[in-house]
Amino acid sequence: MSKPLISALAQFAAATAGRNMTKAAYVAVGVGVLSMVLLTVNPAYEAAHRWVDVVLWACLAYFVFEWGVRLRHMARQGRLSLYMSSSAGIVDAVGALAVPVALLLGAEPKTAWLLSVLWVLKVVPGIPGLRQLRRVLVLESGPLLSVLVIFLMVVFLASVAEYYLERDVQPQTFGSVPSALWWAVVTLTTTGYGDVVPVTPLGRVVAALVMISGLGVFGLWTGILATGFAAETRRDNFLKTWESVSKVPFFAALGPAAIADVTHMLRTMELPARTMIIRKGAQGDCMYFIAAGEVEVDLPGKKVQLGEGAFFGEMALLGNNVRGANVSTTKVSRLLVLDLVDFRVLMARHPDLAETIDAEAKRRALENK
Repeated sequence: MSKPLISALAQFAAATAGRNMTKAAYVAVGVGVLSMVLLTVNPAYEAAHRWVDVVLWACLAYFVFEWGVRLRHMARQGRLSLYMSSSAGIVDAVGALAVPVALLLGAEPKTAWLLSVLWVLKVVPGIPGLRQLRRVLVLESGPLLSVLVIFLMVVFLASVAEYYLERDVQPQTFGSVPSALWWAVVTLTTTGYGDVVPVTPLGRVVAALVMISGLGVFGLWTGILATGFAAETRRDNFLKTWESVSKVPFFAALGPAAIADVTHMLRTMELPARTMIIRKGAQGDCMYFIAAGEVEVDLPGKKVQLGEGAFFGEMALLGNNVRGANVSTTKVSRLLVLDLVDFRVLMARHPDLAETIDAEAKRRALENK
């Protein structure tokens, strides 16, 4: 075996040993689940059953290999028990063992391969925002559980009321409280299948109240989750902006309280290379600080590069709001944007920053003449 091939296999094994999904794993999940779906379509499976079986077994072999590599890697680090008891370890074990165990227990192959749908659980850790969702659910668990209790109370009270009002008229559908529970859930969620409908006047009044209550209950859940997500988004943005602000030399002399004040005012922009930021002659209402990357200022007769820690666009905030030059990124850059209103508030709170910006603006104005 050639050295390049051995090196490639070693790199592949090292990437597989990590906790994150690799590109090969994503391909295996996608192809494997698609093959499982084709397994349930009789005409398609009969036409290509050999290929479907080969693909399914190949995907299973990959997941067994992946699980084995991770077991070996964790055992070497002395973290085998921790890995096996973690959610990632359990998902890996289920992905590798569910189908073979079902086959060994005598399940029909088509039925056993349905368990390959569990492979989709492997992509869950890589879903963006999942950690944020979990944090929101934990932080808002109290209000969410309170609304759940209200939901269950309304369901139970409505089912008892409809049983009392409809049991003599519709004994087959409302002949018991458990039977009425189905109607209560369908009505409270405003699904409205129409398979069970109250016919008495009072029964319909109760149904109307239940439907209105359903709108309120789900509105509360939506509001709680939306508020929690908004708070988490603001928190994440604040932390990212804080990190960027603290790296800009212009703000280096500020204390933590002042940096927090600045962070609330700034917003972050992630821009690719060769992106126009400012166009000459346009109206300006903000200035920019370079947290990372580089921009090019196209001045008459020359081009100036500004790197990390520099700022530009301040001229439009100091009197002349017409942009005097084109500015574009030369590489991937992260910019901190300060709007006009926040600029004036910041300058009022921190006169030393105002003096620095004013001095730099005067120096650039002299250079551009």
